[in-house]
Amino acid sequence: MPTRRHFLASAAAAIAPLAIARNLFAAPAPVITVYKDPGCECCAKWVKHLTANGFVANVHDSSNMDEVKKSMRVPEALQSCHTAVVDRYVIEGHVPAGVIKKLLASKEQLQGLAAPGMPMGSPGMEGGRVDHYDIIAFTNTGKTRVYAHM
Repeated sequence: MPTRRHFLASAAAAIAPLAIARNLFAAPAPVITVYKDPGCECCAKWVKHLTANGFVANVHDSSNMDEVKKSMRVPEALQSCHTAVVDRYVIEGHVPAGVIKKLLASKEQLQGLAAPGMPMGSPGMEGGRVDHYDIIAFTNTGKTRVYAHM
């Protein structure tokens, strides 16, 4: 008569190949390239937020962030302290990782997302208060809309 231990060992042996196959076919972590001022601590905290949420971050310090934003066509009214690129999207400012993942999954026809300014309580801007803020979607034709309320 099989014992409980024998049953559990058999079940584990049967499940192990499935777990290995699942890991082999799991989607790779999204790679995000971040451009930031070398002395900006909130940008570094935002990068930590991204990596803690499954992103692989390639960080490039830039002393000319205005040029970076201009080259990526980030609308002036939507600008913040750092600019990033993931897949084909521009991410401006303290956009939460979950919102970026939602955009990547949706494959919407947008140029990118922005968290204009530096809202308190956003990832990287944690502190004494939490502001409500909007994540703005923008297109390469200059159209904008609220993508998410935070």
